[in-house]
This record gives sequence, C-alpha cells and structure tokens, in this order.
Amino acid sequence: MIDATLLPLVKRAIDRPARALVARGISADHITLLGFGIGLVGVGAAWAGLFSGALLCLLLNRLSDGLDGAVARLTQPTDRGAFLDIALDFMFYGLFPLGFALHDPSTNALPAAVLICSFIGTGSSFLAFSIIAEKRGITSEDYPTKGIYYLGGLTEGTETIALFVAMCLFPMAFAWVAYFFAALCAITTLTRWLAGWRMLQ
Repeated sequence: MIDATLLPLVKRAIDRPARALVARGISADHITLLGFGIGLVGVGAAWAGLFSGALLCLLLNRLSDGLDGAVARLTQPTDRGAFLDIALDFMFYGLFPLGFALHDPSTNALPAAVLICSFIGTGSSFLAFSIIAEKRGITSEDYPTKGIYYLGGLTEGTETIALFVAMCLFPMAFAWVAYFFAALCAITTLTRWLAGWRMLQ
C-alpha cells in the first residue's frame, strides 16, 4: 500500500552502498543469492526459537533485496536478475512463517498455513497480471524501474516486512498476527482480481 511512496527514500538511502558494491565488482545476482541464503538462516533461527537472530536475518535479507536492484540499475539489469529476484522473494515470504510453524506446530501450524495460503492469493494475482500486462505492453507509472509490472494492493512488500518484524518481536502473538494479515491479504487478492477483470477486458 505504501511501497510506491517509500521507494524514492529507499533508493536514496542505498545508492551509496550500491555504488561501493559495484566498484568492488559484486553483481546483483550474487547479492540476491546471498540475501536468500541469509533468509534461510533466518527461517532456521525462527524454527530454533532464536527470534532475535531471525529478525536480524530478516533485515539483512530485505537490505539485500534493495541493494540487488540498485546494483542492477547501476550496471546492466537483466531478465534473469528480475526473475531470480521475484522468485526468491516469493519463496522467502512462504518460508519465513514456516519457521514459526516448525517451532511450535501445535499453536502456529494452522495460522501459518492460512497465512501462506493467503500469500498464494496475493502472489498468483500479482504474477498473473504481470504476465498479461507484459504481453499487452502495459507499464506501471508507480514502479517504472521494476523488471515486471507491479500491481499494488493493501498488502505489499512494506506491510509484509512489518508483519515479519512483528512475528519476531512478539512470537507469542504469532497466531493472531498471522490471521489478521491473512485477512488483509484476502482483501488484496480480491481487489487485484477486480482490477484485472476491469483492466484486461
């Protein structure tokens, strides 16, 4: 919901670190893969009940997600990089709640399953629209530098990061947080279906 507003601020904040990485010959794909690896460590930390470690890994994973795009724009953006970025992002979004489910299956398994199911709704509607938008040559004014069309909604990247931070800070409230965000994701999915129905007729 607020990604487009925050994007210019994030770009300014990571421009200097991105230039330093380019000067050292570090590629965007390497940053993407490293960030995903750190994210996997965070999932393991959540599984082990090390929620401060999970939070640190989450923040480093999201930092790398910003840096890889900035590095790509300073060098040469590629279709492979855009594919890798979005594919690993969506995988991480599904895996992170799984870590909490594995930590306490009796309490967290069902809400984690509901949340991950809601992510399928937001993710599939997002990607399906992007595919057809590319076919029709539709572009997004809010996200002109992205590798694919970004169809917004109530729950975007910023809100999802806030959700994961809340899980790490208040692990005992995981179920309530997960159910609440799943409801917001359901609204996002419905609005994206409606937007696709209207824009693609």
